[in-house]
Amino acid sequence: MAEKLKFDLVSPERLLMTAEVDQVTVPGAEGVFGVGPGHVPVMSTLRPGVLDVVENGTEKRFFVRGGFAEVNADGLTILAEQALDLGAIDAAGLDQEIKNAEEDAADAKTEAAREEAAERLAKLREVRAAV
Repeated sequence: MAEKLKFDLVSPERLLMTAEVDQVTVPGAEGVFGVGPGHVPVMSTLRPGVLDVVENGTEKRFFVRGGFAEVNADGLTILAEQALDLGAIDAAGLDQEIKNAEEDAADAKTEAAREEAAERLAKLREVRAAV
């Protein structure tokens, strides 16, 4: 039997995945890197991007925004500020959210409201680019 990598993906809301996997591709702050069984220990911050998880030949994709990746002798743990299962995202619903956020940004009356709407819009567009 092929060696597996113990993998945990955790967001502030919940544990999204815990499994024995073949490989994980991580969007590190210094660049994308792959982690498989027996990987050397490393710690990295995350940039917004797609986390690709290969489990028994099947790929699962998650969008992560910020956080940390730790590889040690026990496996890989991702502590994400935000993590979304891309397979569960409704693209049409996301497009509508983007449209609503664009309208909110255009209708904002104060600088603070404009900045908040612009930040929300940027985050939604990051997710849309990943889908």
